[in-house]
Amino acid sequence: MHAFHYRNGRLHCEEADLVQVAETHGTPLYVYSARTVRDHYRRLDQALGDLDHLICYAVKANSNRAILRLLVEQGAGFDIVSGGELYRVIAAGGDPARCTFAGVGKSREEIEYALAEGVFCFNVESEAELDYINRIAAAKGVRAPIALRVNPDVEAGAHKYVSTGRSENKFGIALDRVAAVYEAAARMSGIRIRGVQMHIGSQITDAQPFADAIAKVAPLVRAFRERYAIEFLSIGGGMGIVYESSFESGRRDWWEPSTSGEAPHALTIDEYAAATLPALRALGVRILLEPGRLLVGNAGILLTRVRYLKQAEQKKFVIVDAGMNDLIRPALYQSYHEIVPVIEPAGSNRERVDVVGPVCESGDFFAQDRELTELHEGELAAIMSAGAYGFVMASNYNSRPLPAEVLVDGARVGLVRERQTYADLVRGEHDF
Repeated sequence: MHAFHYRNGRLHCEEADLVQVAETHGTPLYVYSARTVRDHYRRLDQALGDLDHLICYAVKANSNRAILRLLVEQGAGFDIVSGGELYRVIAAGGDPARCTFAGVGKSREEIEYALAEGVFCFNVESEAELDYINRIAAAKGVRAPIALRVNPDVEAGAHKYVSTGRSENKFGIALDRVAAVYEAAARMSGIRIRGVQMHIGSQITDAQPFADAIAKVAPLVRAFRERYAIEFLSIGGGMGIVYESSFESGRRDWWEPSTSGEAPHALTIDEYAAATLPALRALGVRILLEPGRLLVGNAGILLTRVRYLKQAEQKKFVIVDAGMNDLIRPALYQSYHEIVPVIEPAGSNRERVDVVGPVCESGDFFAQDRELTELHEGELAAIMSAGAYGFVMASNYNSRPLPAEVLVDGARVGLVRERQTYADLVRGEHDF
């Protein structure tokens, strides 16, 4: 579910009229619903019931400090992949002792920073990284808490760019190698073995890959609990959200269309819990989850205004003021985002169009050959389900200032990131 709906003919986020929000803050503009973030966190937390667990929000999905603060208030931990993300969590009031530090290329500076701040655990991606962390920690006279990331070689059906649990991916240590690496870790003076970690990918819409991965890793967890007294298993994140739905109904089924146009099975939080909880309870260790998109994806939209309409020989283009630098997912992943008018249409006029931005690339599009409610010059449109991997992947390509971000909580609208100015584009640059 989400908190975007029409009221009196105008799209609202919770109680906020998005026409007024756009007039106040301009476009392109990211708008986030605090109610939706809280609701998704609580639904997941409740579905896990009495299982000893900690939800560690994946900061890379949306790292705005206000979003992080919302999740701190809910009791979340955090999954970080850089020193900068750790800094953001701390700035938002988060506890480093509830942070897991993932990523395949951690630098010395990041490792030293995380050790100094007392992170809960380093998720170690390779034998080389394990040795590097050991040398840094030992030189400081401390022991770094670690969990080896196991690559279970499970096909999750995700886009190849967000699949992480196959043997050909760069992530983790092979299942048949991990026992030997734990043995080596146990002999290292700068290492404290704390747990086991895995993550098989993102935008997964079927519960079976999660269950398969847990089944593969479970024997290791049992063995390592006895041998090394491990405290937890992190099963990562990856649960998908819906990107296409009947918006007018206000309901979002839990699926994203496949390339064939057929809808995969709708995966709900309850179905995910039913498929995974029995095996997890039997392990007798704490379970960490690292969701990102699930919590914030449908909580955000990108507001944009139509600049021009262009009728070409073979198609019609709706040219908007947002570009691929603001939201790159359609260009990078060929991802679908629903696009709806902010003023509720009075009739049923629809047309087949391309919705494109002003960036000088043919890949600068949000929809291609899609039947949409007719849009006119100057009108506002909302690109839905843009709360995850939206602003965090934005850039200044074409020297375009980054958009502003606002957070809505009931009727309150707060600017949580200022729009960049032209002066910001050259700040820090120097003549030679």
